[in-house]
Amino acid sequence: MLTKRLIACLDVQNGRTVKGLRFEDLRDAGDSVELAARYAQQGLDELVLLDISATLEKRRTLLELVRQVAREVNIPFTVGGGIGAVADVEALLLNGADKVSLNSAVLREPALIDELARRFGSQCLVVAVDARRTNDVVLEPMGERWDVFTHAGSRAAGRETVAWCREAAERGAGEILLTSMTHDGTRDGYALSLTRAVAAAVSVPVIASGGAGAAAHFSAVLAPGGADAALAASVFHFGDLAPARLKAYLLERGIAMRPVPVGPATD
Repeated sequence: MLTKRLIACLDVQNGRTVKGLRFEDLRDAGDSVELAARYAQQGLDELVLLDISATLEKRRTLLELVRQVAREVNIPFTVGGGIGAVADVEALLLNGADKVSLNSAVLREPALIDELARRFGSQCLVVAVDARRTNDVVLEPMGERWDVFTHAGSRAAGRETVAWCREAAERGAGEILLTSMTHDGTRDGYALSLTRAVAAAVSVPVIASGGAGAAAHFSAVLAPGGADAALAASVFHFGDLAPARLKAYLLERGIAMRPVPVGPATD
């Protein structure tokens, strides 16, 4: 049985990790390199570093930060933000990133997914999808409309979420990082119906993001038919959930995880 993964997300702005509500009202959460090292020691499975202002400011993700994180962690980490060309991907991989995450660039030029998959392999290619519910009716399952947004959630992409995720996977994306902007930062739980719809539509792993606030939210989104991995930020950054105890909770509920010992080093 394949194990599920817990992933910490570090939204990086000017070298610091920040967290907000629905992509707004950002507050400082600490030094990105120190947080990355701590999470690796605590037993989280992977990290995602997103330079959240890189696309808006039309600048590349800071390679020096990537090099520093690579020196400090022994778990896979993905880097995203402002990646728009083959050269950007190559530079990040050469400087220590295990995977790269693309969003705006591949929406503008979907064929870039095909090119990157051919050159570097699907295993290192993550397509990030920022989705927002755009109708007021919430029905199960998926009696909702979810649209894709870009540029840190500031622009509608003119794409329906499930259809875009399917196309990205068919073109060669190795994973889909699915963020519900509607749920982001609320701590009310993940977008379960959306996550299940995307998981059913693609043949690659789906990482659920946006809304984690309690251990039960992780078990719900990682249940059969749901996500392959759950990403969270504030619950880890501000000490609400200890990774080792969260994994123990999930294991008790029959969700396959890579266990870590509970003790001072992992609390």
